[in-house]
Amino acid sequence: MSAPDQACHDLLVRLAGRLPDDLLWRLRDWLADGGRAALSATLPRELLRHRVGLTDDERDLLVASVGEWGAQRRLLDTILPSHGPDELFFTFEAVPDGLDPAALSLAAVVRGHPGCVELRQSRRTGGRGRQRVVLVSGGERPWVLTGVLQRVLRAHGDRTPCVEVLPPHGEPPAYHQAVIIGSASLWHSPAELVGA
Repeated sequence: MSAPDQACHDLLVRLAGRLPDDLLWRLRDWLADGGRAALSATLPRELLRHRVGLTDDERDLLVASVGEWGAQRRLLDTILPSHGPDELFFTFEAVPDGLDPAALSLAAVVRGHPGCVELRQSRRTGGRGRQRVVLVSGGERPWVLTGVLQRVLRAHGDRTPCVEVLPPHGEPPAYHQAVIIGSASLWHSPAELVGA
């Protein structure tokens, strides 16, 4: 596993709801395809452009990823500081008819990916209207899984797929806690059900 790839994935997860969906999915797609040069050139500039501040931990993730891939240090140093989580401007609700063809395709991918524990789905309102948000707990090489799931959703007509792949344990950011609360489970690992 590549430590810079993991650091970049973790940072992009934390930027959900803070950067526009059409930008965030593209950054995640570049990460999944090994587009490190594009990420190191684009991510710091977009953080500045959208006036998104970073906490100290997030700044460490930025330096450990795009800093390793050649981003200009003076550019990284100009990114605004943040002292806490941003206010959420979204609401999330479970999708009552969740098993559409896109969700079935997502479940098939997640079932076959090592380390996945659960797949959840929500509808987010706010911003540009209603948006499907998919959340996966667990999964090896989560940046690759994110890219695959985004492509599945785009094949089903979603122009700005929102895919969140989180570690199976630990405290998720506030955005993801809201997604979990306002979502429905589409799939659980049988091993996880036995252990529960």
